[in-house]
Amino acid sequence: MFGFFENEQAKKIKGHLLNLAALAKADGHIDEREMKFIISVGKKNGISSSEVQALVSGSKEGSTDLPTNDSERFDQIFDLVDMMLADGIVDETEMDFCIIMAEKLGFRKAIVGVLVRKISQGVKDGQPRERIKEESNSFLNYNELPRPTVDIN
Repeated sequence: MFGFFENEQAKKIKGHLLNLAALAKADGHIDEREMKFIISVGKKNGISSSEVQALVSGSKEGSTDLPTNDSERFDQIFDLVDMMLADGIVDETEMDFCIIMAEKLGFRKAIVGVLVRKISQGVKDGQPRERIKEESNSFLNYNELPRPTVDIN
């Protein structure tokens, strides 16, 4: 799947899987449930489990290929938070990694902690992904509104 001439979509998927692997490794090892989660994300995107395992075993750190729209950015941070919760233990290193990745994905630093916790709570409460996305989008849109400027002249 990931040959010499990768298309942009394949690069995004590969980057996303590498980001998930980096989060899984944040606590020092990849739990079986974390690996199953990464494989399921890969399969959902047309990548076989053996390709995902080869990619993850060869990865050192996340990718620099970032999503190009808000929906993809949200989906990546959602999957990262979901991965963090996969083993049932929320390690501070994993939480910090999710917050850092949210910033790298383009979310404002002032709101990334709240965003990650909002997604985390929604997942724990069993809310559907789309509902969490809608609630987060309204939260993000509210917090991303331009601030009024005051002309002091």
